[in-house]
Amino acid sequence: MKSKIILITSALLIVLFVGCAKQPVTPPKTTTPPTTTIPKQTTPNVVTTASVVNTTPAFEKAISNKGTWIIAITKDLSIDKPLVVEGDYKNGKKDASGKDIMQRKIALYAQDAKRTVTARYVLTVPKLTFNSPMGSIEHGTFKGDLYISAVNFQLKDATIDGNVYFTTDKAKSTFKMDAKSKVTGKQELKK
Repeated sequence: MKSKIILITSALLIVLFVGCAKQPVTPPKTTTPPTTTIPKQTTPNVVTTASVVNTTPAFEKAISNKGTWIIAITKDLSIDKPLVVEGDYKNGKKDASGKDIMQRKIALYAQDAKRTVTARYVLTVPKLTFNSPMGSIEHGTFKGDLYISAVNFQLKDATIDGNVYFTTDKAKSTFKMDAKSKVTGKQELKK
């Protein structure tokens, strides 16, 4: 009987040792995350941004010398005090000689992805003085008197329901308006 106990104990120990023996560890399967490319940080070109506005304070800030080169209104806007458009702005483009193009635009319209005008707005200001060079009012109606002090001002498919006064001879001689534009009042030099 003693031999049976030894035999059974030995068998149990063998089973115990085999069951508890160190097994090779298989690492869990992992998936490699997809490689992502982090875009290079670039400095934003604030020169080419636009101010899209629908309130008087936002419009006033946008036309200041701390504003942007293009000011686009999204609805009719009526302001009951004289305003001044100031500052020299680059539009982010270069001319044929590689120089930055200066421009300042008040956009009185909305457009679709194909740049088709989809809505026109009215901006009413009793007196708007334009001191920024290469300025324009485009595709809508400005109600009030427009004073142009800077060179190369343009009307593009716009109506000025009021007078246009030029404060310098140079402002008057460089003023342009396309065939779709009109001025309901007078156009004269007023120094």
